[in-house]
Amino acid sequence: MILVTGGTGFLGSELIKQLTDSGLAVRALRRATSKVPLIIQNNKLVDWFEADINEPATLDEAFMGITKVFHCAAFVSLNPKDKKQLFHVNIDGTSNIVNLCIEKNCRLLHVSSVAALGDAKKGKQITEKDFWEYDSKAHAYGLSKYESEMEVWRGITEGLNAIIVNPSIIIGKNAGFEGSGAIFKLIKGGFPFYTDGASGFVDVEDVAKAMILLMENLTVGERYIISSDNYHYKDLFAAIAKGFNVEAPKKEAKAWMLGIAWRALKFFSVFTGKQPSITKDTASSSLSLSYYSNEKVIAATGIQFKPINQSIREITAELA
Repeated sequence: MILVTGGTGFLGSELIKQLTDSGLAVRALRRATSKVPLIIQNNKLVDWFEADINEPATLDEAFMGITKVFHCAAFVSLNPKDKKQLFHVNIDGTSNIVNLCIEKNCRLLHVSSVAALGDAKKGKQITEKDFWEYDSKAHAYGLSKYESEMEVWRGITEGLNAIIVNPSIIIGKNAGFEGSGAIFKLIKGGFPFYTDGASGFVDVEDVAKAMILLMENLTVGERYIISSDNYHYKDLFAAIAKGFNVEAPKKEAKAWMLGIAWRALKFFSVFTGKQPSITKDTASSSLSLSYYSNEKVIAATGIQFKPINQSIREITAELA
């Protein structure tokens, strides 16, 4: 039987939908406070199991009869204040899953992030061979994903049958205006700025599809970047604006402007108690130029990625 952690999340719920659409039964972990997404509500092929990946005692029973594990559960934040929770969930939680997979002899597919990859050599795309050079000053989310990968590699040296996937920025209509959907909310609201950065983007449907294909692949101890297209934020914002039929951002946000913005928002958050919409880490990420290669995953699975322009049209039509 298949186990999916983070089953109520954006990626986890899409993965469960695709698995059950093909007739496979799934046991999915959820916390007591989690809400089951509409796309998998009342799905008779899903066995929901209340457990916390940070509480090993509750996990043991969930692993009964399990042969394959998709580890999607993670905490995502670029707010430095969340460092403790990021490390607790992403590192300690992954360690618990790895240990149980070794004990129960399960094949593991661990969902990491391109945030855990290294920098490309000048003029080249980032590949699976670009291992991150440890930097204690890097943003906490990237550190947590790097360290969680290290837990999986540790497990592999102990005999764990596992592979790792590194998705780029995942988008999709079911995100609504949360997570990566916040970008769409911003542009729909008439946000006038763009940054001179770039990153990889991929539709959530393709991430889930690639994960299922890779789980059936017999390779062990490999990692795969899952990314469709590399986009400059200016072009991405323009495509989103076109989908919503609003004016595209025309003002470039310079580094010094973002520096003032995140410092001011951090100051005001002390009085409002609200999380700042821009942090030092998000400002830094928005200015970096990161291009990712998807050659390895295409060679391994034969997947044909949905063009990001098509994904944007689908998302803006849904959220209009």
